[in-house]
Amino acid sequence: MRLLYSAALYLALPFLLLRLLWRSLRMPGYRQRLRERFGWIDMTAVSKPVIWVHAVSLGETRTAAPLIEALLRSHPEYSLLLTTTTPTGSEQARALFGDRVVHRYMPWDLPGSVARFLRRVRPRLLLLMETELWPNTIHQCRRAGCRLVLANARLSERSAAGYARLGPLTRTMLLSLDAVACQSPEDGRRFLELGMPLDRLVVSASLKFEISYDATQREEAARLRSLFRADSRPILLAASTHPGEEELVLDAFAQLRELNESCLLLLVPRHPERAGGVAKLSQGRGWCVQLRSAGPAPDPGTDIVIGDTVGELPLLQATASIVLVGGSLVAHGGHNPLEAAAWGVPLVCGPHMENFAAVVRQLVAAGAMIQLLPDQLTPCLCELLADAGRRERMGAAASRLVEENRGALGQLLALIDDQLKA
Repeated sequence: MRLLYSAALYLALPFLLLRLLWRSLRMPGYRQRLRERFGWIDMTAVSKPVIWVHAVSLGETRTAAPLIEALLRSHPEYSLLLTTTTPTGSEQARALFGDRVVHRYMPWDLPGSVARFLRRVRPRLLLLMETELWPNTIHQCRRAGCRLVLANARLSERSAAGYARLGPLTRTMLLSLDAVACQSPEDGRRFLELGMPLDRLVVSASLKFEISYDATQREEAARLRSLFRADSRPILLAASTHPGEEELVLDAFAQLRELNESCLLLLVPRHPERAGGVAKLSQGRGWCVQLRSAGPAPDPGTDIVIGDTVGELPLLQATASIVLVGGSLVAHGGHNPLEAAAWGVPLVCGPHMENFAAVVRQLVAAGAMIQLLPDQLTPCLCELLADAGRRERMGAAASRLVEENRGALGQLLALIDDQLKA
């Protein structure tokens, strides 16, 4: 079945290239370093054995950051290679690690590209973050003697059903993994149902709880709060929104402004290349709009700030009175709510949070998050805006939950040590 998969992927290659070109019209980074997508990478400056970490994009890279920092400290005898698939992930890697970590783009899962990549890297261990299961990559890593760990693994019901349809291909991939470290018992159950051996599965908390903001970040957050006048006016931040959500947010914001005319909206689309379109949509509603990249602080008459910068969202969330988690009002599975929770900010999300189902249950149970249907968004936000005491209690519950659930990093590091010794 893997051969059929590979044949289909080769046939789809022209369309993959066209898609890359199309995306590069909005984000030029997609057409840069194209050779790396085919495994043509330069590793001549790397003399030590390699631990390879793969994180798809920006969010996964931020999640992997505490793990990478810990590996840099505990295993200086290894070089760390971080691969991503998106330019935003690349930019985030550079911002977080500089030249302490080698960054390359993940090769497409073509047999020739993966083989070429592995000949140049020769990794001792591959850490696949979350649900990055690529048949040829896993197969050839196994052949090359590279240990394989699926770290911070999650598997929604929808994704599990998709993998189940692949039958033998999925079982072969799972049997090739040396270990899977799951975020929750529910994720673990789904992996077991797909054929993952019990003795290779570990259930821990999510790495996403391993959030801590250092003194520099807290100083920058305080500076942003001052620039945005966060102590004197309410700020709604809609984080990582997708098409179809911005309209709902703008409808709600109109009602919020009737309650408090000083209220500011920070609207941050998931993909920065959409910022121009979201700005036009907001202007079409009659709002005074400013791109985040236009200046350090909103102009006095600005109603809405559109986030178009890469990697700044965690700090922007520190300015918010309420954070609405994007990708949840439409069917995208939601995005990470814990970066905002760690700042002690109350959270609101829609019904589509499948990617973070266990985390959402914890946040809702703790009184830190409200999960609602799209038509409930406006009245809920209006109620929260009018009740500062409730927002304070929700924020305190959010930060407390993050603090109480740290610990996944230590478990994962112990697992990695075992794999490196094997």
